[in-house]
Amino acid sequence: MSPAAVIPVPLRWVDLDAQGHVNNAVIADYLQEARVRFLLGGDNAALLGHGTLVVGHQVEYLAPVEFRNEPVEVRLWVGEVGASRFTIGYEVVQGGVVAARARTLLCIFDFDAGRPRRMTAEERGWFLAQASPLQTLRPLGRWRPGESAHCAPLTVRWTDLDAYGHVNNVRFFDFVAEARVQMSSSADPAGNRMSAAAQAGYLWMVVRQDVDYLAQLDHRLEPYQTRVAVADMGRTSMTLVAEVIDPLAGTVHARATTVLVCGDRTGRPVPVPDELRHGMELWPAVPA
Repeated sequence: MSPAAVIPVPLRWVDLDAQGHVNNAVIADYLQEARVRFLLGGDNAALLGHGTLVVGHQVEYLAPVEFRNEPVEVRLWVGEVGASRFTIGYEVVQGGVVAARARTLLCIFDFDAGRPRRMTAEERGWFLAQASPLQTLRPLGRWRPGESAHCAPLTVRWTDLDAYGHVNNVRFFDFVAEARVQMSSSADPAGNRMSAAAQAGYLWMVVRQDVDYLAQLDHRLEPYQTRVAVADMGRTSMTLVAEVIDPLAGTVHARATTVLVCGDRTGRPVPVPDELRHGMELWPAVPA
């Protein structure tokens, strides 16, 4: 099925991480850029100003994205269209290679009323005219951090906010990554991404990441908290779950599931080191 749009998204040098590839969280930023350009270029451009909220992301990472002067190509499809929600599917392509595949569930939201609103017949008709079936991504299972989860403080920066005055959905990928690195460093100092290649000879590759958004996150001086736990441990991989919470009110703002593969310096999968495996047993997840 031909995409509804093919949108070039330029790369920036600062998009790269310590491994020299575009960071996994930045891929979500590319999806957002393509989605916004797609909406602004059509009859439903006004929806961005009235309130279009991201309900959830599913991102499957298939190949690294390298820095080049040429933009990556984001192929975009409209999937299922409901009364107030719609799904966008994507492929991020570099040099003819599909580097990521993703799905985003969005909701039309009335900020004044504080609730989702139904699309008008014209709004829904525009999406339906471009809709096509999307292949379902593999489910990751359902867990949540338990009582012994690793806790990392989270300070929201002013620059984390978007045009709606709330923390942008892409920033949650950063929050989860920061907590994940802190946890792995606590279990094994060599597990830190920044030192893995030079000291331990291994690194972590994110192959899948799902984020569900439950409540808007505001800027404030008091820190929030990201709780991380281990849901599953394989021979060369592990699945982590995280929650971004308000420790003062007990509100859960987002939940994330991340699948990582342990690799050598060339990116070939290798067994998870015993010291890290044992350390991660300190923070088990529980079924949701």
